[in-house]
Amino acid sequence: MALTKEEKTAAVVSQQMHEKDTGSSEVQIAILTKRITSLTDHFKANKKDHHSRRGLLQMVGRRRKLLDYIRRRDEAKYQSVIAALGIRK
Repeated sequence: MALTKEEKTAAVVSQQMHEKDTGSSEVQIAILTKRITSLTDHFKANKKDHHSRRGLLQMVGRRRKLLDYIRRRDEAKYQSVIAALGIRK
């Protein structure tokens, strides 16, 4: 269920602004998207895992808030992040 170090590093590198960027909104969204995807796969096999489902909903909400923040600041960046990560909207 948890992301491996390689998966997390790949997500960070794909959205970095500069070499040491590990906490920008774009990077956080990329990491959350990877975690949401892995949890979604987990729920296909474990339908009754309601405790983890609550965590998934919290992650989705956190990602939504970060996306709204980017959209308010820069619409073009918002569109590029959504396209790069394959998020529907």
